[in-house]
Amino acid sequence: MTAPDDTRQKIIDAAKQRFAHYGYGKTTMADLAEDCAMSPGNLYRYFPGKLDIAEEIAREASIRTAEELSHILTRPGRNASERLHDFLFQDLRETFHTLERDPKLVEMAQIITAERPHFHNEGLKREREVLRRILEYGNVSEEFSVADPEYIAEMIQSATLKFSYPQLFATISGGSLKPRTSRSRSKFIQICENDVSI
Repeated sequence: MTAPDDTRQKIIDAAKQRFAHYGYGKTTMADLAEDCAMSPGNLYRYFPGKLDIAEEIAREASIRTAEELSHILTRPGRNASERLHDFLFQDLRETFHTLERDPKLVEMAQIITAERPHFHNEGLKREREVLRRILEYGNVSEEFSVADPEYIAEMIQSATLKFSYPQLFATISGGSLKPRTSRSRSKFIQICENDVSI
């Protein structure tokens, strides 16, 4: 890392700690500058505002989630249906428990989603790429018959979005989400296997 990159990461790390402890709303740029032993003016050289820092924190988490989901593509002994199952449930577990462990992240995530919809779409695109490759794997193995894997991946993602980020959309317990996710998974496996139009 270069010196500017080191400083940016220092700011991001300080913001993670402060957001987790005090929450996004109660944190100011002056607080972050003090934590980083720099002036507020110097902090603004690296980030235009608090939301930009929060977005970068969320981006790191989004990239990490997509990388973890991509491991599903290389798991041995799993057919396409099982990989689709793994994708939906791993996404549910990771995001649900991350937000459950740190409720203050929900506040930050809701603000970013509302204020920076392009960022949310960026993260969804990363995850959708893994989903598309699962569908293509099913086509190659002749387990699925999906004419347009990219389109069907987008439809699956749209229909199961509340399972990926449940705390952002509704107050639903983890236990009640699992059977609902199972029903959605079964429906989309049927679609993939039979090339049913949506």
